[in-house]
Amino acid sequence: MKKITYLFFPFILLILASGCVGYKPIFNSENLKFNIAEYTIVGDKMLGNKIYSQLNNLSKSQKSNVVKKSIILKINSTKTKNAVVKDSTGKVSEYKIILKINIEALDYLTNSLIFKQTFTNSTTYKTQNQFSETLKLEHQSINDLITKTYRDILLKISGSLT
Repeated sequence: MKKITYLFFPFILLILASGCVGYKPIFNSENLKFNIAEYTIVGDKMLGNKIYSQLNNLSKSQKSNVVKKSIILKINSTKTKNAVVKDSTGKVSEYKIILKINIEALDYLTNSLIFKQTFTNSTTYKTQNQFSETLKLEHQSINDLITKTYRDILLKISGSLT
């Protein structure tokens, strides 16, 4: 009985391990063959520059001998910060940040529209006892929203450029 058990477990592990052979990551930069030829940023320049720099770094990290599609990128970004919860004295205890980023990608050669989409993400954070801690939490929330928006943009670009 023990011999059958000892042979059975390695066989099951071999079957489970062979199921992962065809794995390909979603955010694979090999599929994204684009080059940002021109760009414009409207609205909140800090947010627009962060999104642009991440996309530009991705486009430059690809192999140089691959044929890339040149695109014109237009980024319109806005950040809204609203008080959500106030205590009985009127002091704000929770804020909501909404990032709205409108991206328009055009083909550089033909000036035809590749895609145009608005990405809206939001999060809430609580105020801290010290103002500096609240600012750190706000910046961390903004960076998390930018990362989420960047991933959404990558999914849209990978679907549009293939």
